[in-house]
Amino acid sequence: MAEVQTIAERLELEGNCVLSITYPTKDTEDYTVEELEILGKLHKQKIAMSDAIYVVNINGYLGESTKSEISYARSIGKEVLSLVDLGF
Repeated sequence: MAEVQTIAERLELEGNCVLSITYPTKDTEDYTVEELEILGKLHKQKIAMSDAIYVVNINGYLGESTKSEISYARSIGKEVLSLVDLGF
């Protein structure tokens, strides 16, 4: 999370408006299915509102959720930028 926050700050200082992820306050299994659905829906709305997404893929790591978000962003014509080359 610290890396995401640092990059978000840098992007904002460069003049970009950053819509960041929601930082969890508990473990994933402690959220209800409904809460997870709400968070997922809102995250996709943030992607839809954005000109581009910036993937913070430290050491090239991409989780399944992030892969899904990249696919969604591309499907609606958003530019996908990343910390480390995505390789696809």
